[in-house]
Amino acid sequence: MKIDDSAIASKRVAVRSGILLAALGVLAFSMNFPATAWALHGFGPWSTTALRCGLAGLLALWFLRLARAPRPSRDQWPGILVVAVGCVAGFPLLSTLAMTTSTTSNAAVVIGALPIVTAAIGATRSRTRLSRTFWAAALVGAAAVTGFTVLRSGGTPDAGDLYLLGGLVLCAAGYAEGGRLAARMPGWHVIAWALVVSLPVMLPAMVVALAVEPVHLTVPSLAGVGYLAVITQFAGFVAWYRGMALVGVAKASQLQLAQPLLTLLWAVLLVGEEPSIAAPLTAMVVLGCIVVTQRAR
Repeated sequence: MKIDDSAIASKRVAVRSGILLAALGVLAFSMNFPATAWALHGFGPWSTTALRCGLAGLLALWFLRLARAPRPSRDQWPGILVVAVGCVAGFPLLSTLAMTTSTTSNAAVVIGALPIVTAAIGATRSRTRLSRTFWAAALVGAAAVTGFTVLRSGGTPDAGDLYLLGGLVLCAAGYAEGGRLAARMPGWHVIAWALVVSLPVMLPAMVVALAVEPVHLTVPSLAGVGYLAVITQFAGFVAWYRGMALVGVAKASQLQLAQPLLTLLWAVLLVGEEPSIAAPLTAMVVLGCIVVTQRAR
């Protein structure tokens, strides 16, 4: 009986720890666009991306060596490369380019559909059949984001909108592949190796971008780059993947519902934006669609 009680208590502690870690990951990711806005005050978009990923890669390399982490197996490398393209190179670059013409609040609404797209790509990747309810809710969410984009741009999506949509798809692919790999290896190893494998590209890109683009060192820009490199690009993923391992992908994904609304809050408090009424309304519609898709799965 004591053994059973101890096992139950241990499971409860694991669940609480997993929820806390997943929530910390969501909190870290919700600050991505405000931090990018800060970084762009002193760096160009290419410099911001290269610094973000290059510095995070060096940090990840240090942690991997400190932990004496084994290298991924041959069959794991293709998945690592997908995470590298989607979460290390593609999404950071496209979202940063988008922020040169878009706003934090607009970006929060578009990227708010990330859980839906991630689930759809993950299901396709694993050849899992999803219900009609899932696809109906996903289409409504996609229509809400599309309608918001068209309304905001006056009928024709601008370059920032296209960058965000491209980043959304790439990030979702990286999330889905990372979740699959996290079932076979420690979650933080997934993002760490993806960052390390990107270093041969990111370090030269950092040097070239800093030489070509103008640089104006300010406290906000340095704080933005520091946050993006240490928290958003590395520590946030460590907490997020560990949380998913403890409580499962479905329960962790529920916490991600708060991310668009948190980003809208940071847009007001930290960036000084005044979102249109359509932004929070669309975010709420997308949130509702995500709830339906999660239950339908």
